[in-house]
Amino acid sequence: MDRLEKLFCLHWSRSLRWGALLGGVIALPSLAAAQAMAAPPAKPATAVSKPAARVSAPAHRVYPEALVEAGESNFRQACAFCHGRGADGGEGGPDLTQSKLVAEDVDGDKIGGVVRKGRTDKGMPPFDYSDAKIASLAAFIHTRKYLAESKPGGRKGVAVADLQTGNLAAGRQYFVGAGGCANCHSATGDLSGIATRYEGLALEQRMLYPNSAKASVTVTRAGQTTIGTLAYLDEFTLALTDSKGVYHSWRTSDVQYKVDAPANAHIEQLPKYTDADVHNLMAYLQSLR
Repeated sequence: MDRLEKLFCLHWSRSLRWGALLGGVIALPSLAAAQAMAAPPAKPATAVSKPAARVSAPAHRVYPEALVEAGESNFRQACAFCHGRGADGGEGGPDLTQSKLVAEDVDGDKIGGVVRKGRTDKGMPPFDYSDAKIASLAAFIHTRKYLAESKPGGRKGVAVADLQTGNLAAGRQYFVGAGGCANCHSATGDLSGIATRYEGLALEQRMLYPNSAKASVTVTRAGQTTIGTLAYLDEFTLALTDSKGVYHSWRTSDVQYKVDAPANAHIEQLPKYTDADVHNLMAYLQSLR
């Protein structure tokens, strides 16, 4: 079992919301089926005097099938690598079916702006797309959103509201006290505004297991010291990239080295957390805007 799996077992095994995350990718119907699902009934629905016991599917605009298929083609050419083939999350890109921006979008008025301007700070380049391409992308994304929300039990992520149940004051105390977080982090330094950069599950995962945190390494050989970002390490080979971007590698048997991995402190903390600690610490981190 790797470290991330241990993280999951530690905190989420006692949390209902984790069941939604570990539910896996839900198989969604085809796009043709999407149109059939969204199509209005042949006869007007009979009015009822009180709400039905089961929540109805969300309202949805029915887009022309050809437009959705064009959007699917455009999406998979430029967007699928990061956001997944079905717009439900992929290699580093968020699940667009749960995106707040998509929820507020009307026929591409918000999606278009993001596509054309990009989000270079998050690795998304700008795309000089025509109005027609934007319209097709919007049709495809909204159709996938509708399918994801219409599927019973199809929720695959964790809503931000689910992670806002802790006690802020207790979280602050844990941060500066028992958790030892303040030994490495500062609310007014490296963590300033972190809740504006990450939210919900992305913030909690970064808090519990910051696997994107880069390790630094100091290598000494024949009296010379080289410092840089760890690029590779196994029992035979060590490699780093120095401050000038130059790649260096050595046999581990030929050098002395020391690795400073920020994620290690988080990993060591994992078995010490209680559910209350995690909830409270999240409440505190979400206040750092």
